[in-house]
Amino acid sequence: MILAFLIGTVIGAALLYWRNLIAQRESRRIPKEWPLKRRPLVNTAERRVWIWLAKIMFDQQVLVKLPVTRFTAPANMEEAAHWYKLLNGVYCTFTVCGMDGKVIGCVDVAGRKGLSMSNQTLKHGLLAQVGVHYWIVDPDNLPHLTQIRTAFLGERALRRPEREHLDSRFRDVAGNLQKAVSRQRNSKNSNFARIDTEEDSSGFPESRLVSGWEVNSFVTPLDSRAGELR
Repeated sequence: MILAFLIGTVIGAALLYWRNLIAQRESRRIPKEWPLKRRPLVNTAERRVWIWLAKIMFDQQVLVKLPVTRFTAPANMEEAAHWYKLLNGVYCTFTVCGMDGKVIGCVDVAGRKGLSMSNQTLKHGLLAQVGVHYWIVDPDNLPHLTQIRTAFLGERALRRPEREHLDSRFRDVAGNLQKAVSRQRNSKNSNFARIDTEEDSSGFPESRLVSGWEVNSFVTPLDSRAGELR
């Protein structure tokens, strides 16, 4: 009986292992039809800032929602896996870089609830240490273009020829931004449905929590950390 019990235990363990192995393979199998849908890259407020930023930083490149791990590297490569796992979900709404690919500044668009202090503190400290400027902008109260250009590009952004050019660009930005907002409000058959005040760029109402997917426009994994980042 003892021998039969041991044999039965071994067979049961083998069957359980085999079932778990099959389940793992099934979970990794690429589906024929993905249970996903396309969504806008930015929401309404972010799109307004995108238009504004692309025009005032006309001599730079504006990238959208780029993780900080794409333009930073660990000082100690032995710790690369640790820092990548910690920071891979951290990004700013827009990243400004030159044609040489060197990042000069990052811009975050504050939502209706703003940005958490832990999020701001992390990005301010991290980006300042690697020599990247950081700004948080309110879509309804955008700064003058000379402010952000001076902060990102230095005093050369205020030289007379460029200042005259900037004044002209500023008038164009204001007019084009207003036209873009008006077109967006009047458009009913655009490729992307207009995101109203009750939805973010994912298309899900903010009151809903979608497991595994951030309903907020910002990925902020460090907001829930119990301890301080050391």
